[in-house]
Amino acid sequence: MMTAKVDQEQSAVSLTQSAAEQVRSMIADQPENVGKTLRVYVEGGGCSGMQYGMVFDEKRDNDLTIEFFGVSVLVDAVSADYLKGAVIDYSDAMTGGGFKISNPNAKSSCGCGKSFEA
Repeated sequence: MMTAKVDQEQSAVSLTQSAAEQVRSMIADQPENVGKTLRVYVEGGGCSGMQYGMVFDEKRDNDLTIEFFGVSVLVDAVSADYLKGAVIDYSDAMTGGGFKISNPNAKSSCGCGKSFEA
C-alpha cells in the first residue's frame, strides 16, 4: 500500500487546501467557469524560458485528471513532465498574494514566480 506522500510525489502537480478553496470560489463566482476544470500547464516564454499557465478548460484526450480537496486539475502529458512534484498554493496577502507554484524541477526561476528554467 502506498503512502499519501508517495502518491503526491508521483503526481504531476498538487494543490494545497487554500488553493483548492480559491479555485472552488472562482468557479462559484464566475458563471463562465461553471462545468469547467482548472488546467495547469507549462509553455515556452517568460523571462526564464518556460512559464506556468492556469485556465479553466474542458478535459481533452490524454489529459491527466488529479483531485485535491474536492477540486479536479487537468494537466497535459507534456506539462506533467515539467510539473512533476510541483505544489500550487494560494495566499490572499495584500502584497505578494495570489497563486504560487513551487516546482522542484526548476533549475532557476525569476522574481515574478511565473517562469522558470527547466
